[in-house]
Amino acid sequence: MPPVDRNNPKRAASSESQYSLMEFNRDFPDDATCLEWLWRNRYAGDGKHADCPKCEQRCYFKRYETTQQRQSWTCTSCGHHIHPTAGTIFHKSSTSLHLWFYAMYLMTSTRCGISAKQLERELGVTYKTAWRMANLIRNELMEQDSGPLTGKVEVDETWVGGKRRVATAGVYDNKTPVMGLVERKGQVRAFVVPDSRGKTLVTEIGLRVLPRSIIYTDEYAGYNRLQRRGYVHRRVHHAAKVYVDGDKHTNTIEGFWSLVKRGIDGVYHAVSAKHLQGYLNEYAWRYNGRRDPRGLFELVLRRAVS
Repeated sequence: MPPVDRNNPKRAASSESQYSLMEFNRDFPDDATCLEWLWRNRYAGDGKHADCPKCEQRCYFKRYETTQQRQSWTCTSCGHHIHPTAGTIFHKSSTSLHLWFYAMYLMTSTRCGISAKQLERELGVTYKTAWRMANLIRNELMEQDSGPLTGKVEVDETWVGGKRRVATAGVYDNKTPVMGLVERKGQVRAFVVPDSRGKTLVTEIGLRVLPRSIIYTDEYAGYNRLQRRGYVHRRVHHAAKVYVDGDKHTNTIEGFWSLVKRGIDGVYHAVSAKHLQGYLNEYAWRYNGRRDPRGLFELVLRRAVS
């Protein structure tokens, strides 16, 4: 994909958009253009030469028009076919490749997400197809990085779900516990946890944060074991209505939770525990890539071919 043209006459000088709809339509006007992009970015940078697994060398490939839905490129030496969509989320999908690209554009150009019902209307597909596309994009292309966090890390747990009903002490029968960690001026990790007990939370921190990092939490007793695990632990006492004490606060991770909850309430209305991790992936991925100069759409495209 070509770099963003900041001199594009269709873009307002004050626009913060990294990739506009006009630019998307220019770069990907049809199925053939999308397929060509996959071919060049997965196999043949020059569009003609690729590594042939049958010849075991770099060969010249040519595209022949066929009746099959997904066109392929053929090695002129041995006749081996390479399908650019093989091994991607587009493989064996009867949905237009252009619609797949447009769905990715829509999901990366919105701040709070887009519902499957809105995708259905935008793409002109069935609700079942729109939901499947969004689900694959969230879980396959927006999967969170597994790299550990370090430095100053804020940690907080919360509950996502319907109106609070207490089933047993500290456990809500209609809410799902989730945990978030954010590196200040860095990346966020958000994931579903089985419960909010101290043992669970500290174990998850140990898996995702390097030792000797500074951990900021609220006064919840579940975090009492952090110092014994080799972390510098600093607390802010929300119960005493103290929210910032010097550099001690959890405002960054709470701001992320606000984005997640307002987005779910306003766009999706309700999310089941079974699929909640996919939505957390989407919000975390959008948060982590918000300052990337390549733009979110290019980032998700690169994931599709990696």
